[in-house]
Amino acid sequence: MSLKDRIKHRARQLGFPLIGFTTCEPPAHFAFYQNWVMQGYHGAMGYLASERNLRRRADPREILPGCQSIVVLGVPYQPPARQSVPPTSGRIAAYAQHENYHEALKAPLRELAAFIHAEAGLPPEKRILYYTDTGAILERDLAQRAGLGWAGKNTLLINPRYGSYFLLAELLLPLALEADPPFPTDQCGTCTRCLEACPTQAILPDRTLDARRCISYLTIELKDAIPKDLRPQTGNWIFGCDICQQVCPWNRFARPPEDGQLLPPR
Repeated sequence: MSLKDRIKHRARQLGFPLIGFTTCEPPAHFAFYQNWVMQGYHGAMGYLASERNLRRRADPREILPGCQSIVVLGVPYQPPARQSVPPTSGRIAAYAQHENYHEALKAPLRELAAFIHAEAGLPPEKRILYYTDTGAILERDLAQRAGLGWAGKNTLLINPRYGSYFLLAELLLPLALEADPPFPTDQCGTCTRCLEACPTQAILPDRTLDARRCISYLTIELKDAIPKDLRPQTGNWIFGCDICQQVCPWNRFARPPEDGQLLPPR
């Protein structure tokens, strides 16, 4: 069994049913991200526009000098329940109804990094870095390049089997492994349900999100009061939002992993 196959097998044992490999080359859509920042779509998340952040997102080797490969992982979580929520009850995004993924995924990522380090026979000074929504990398771009799915019109990564209800994580490796082919097609077709369903029109036609209007941003990232003109559209969402995922046809057919490994509930 090759090193890549052993890594994939161990990753699945640790609860990552989605796994792909790509290079440490600069992401193809960095200029798109840079323009997104220049348009001010990042809102009050000033850290996304810092010089250091931009430099690191432009090239993963700025994060880990000597990086040669990136392992991209996906872990599904339970979609929101289908029953209706009373308008007087606050709604919470499905991912937030599970254990904090930053903490829940830390141990398996650390274990996978140690496994790769040992299996590859790397010397102690060769570091493996791992992230889950914490590093200054364009993880969706890397995930598409590693074959995990395509960037949907709602700006989320979509996998044909798991839909978009999954979280991404990455390991930056100081060793060369054969890259997997990128996901080949855009399977959104002519569907525009996510754009039409977004109450605040935060999703733009070019697969761009105006975070300043996104309910998830307004209820999580924004530290100031929600602008008055957007308050009626936020409905009873109090932490995050699932609307653009709930209306996506791919999530209607999404299937959980055979082994049932999901983020544990709170």
